Amino acid sequence: MKTFTAYVEYDPATALYVGIVPGLPGAHTQAASLDELQANLREVVALCLGELGEDVDAADLPRFAGLQTVEVEV
Repeated sequence: MKTFTAYVEYDPATALYVGIVPGLPGAHTQAASLDELQANLREVVALCLGELGEDVDAADLPRFAGLQTVEVEV
């Protein structure tokens, strides 16, 4: 079993949750609920790993390191 971290946003314009797995190319999806998003993320991560092939090692993929707050004057 491999564990990945997803970045989740809510888009009020579409009323959808959007999930992105940083460092895993193509691993993004959307859903109307967080439960549905979780299921979609599991599916898309499995598909993306399948595309990378059996030789991929999750330890070699970029890992989520955190979030930072940036202040700017506007």
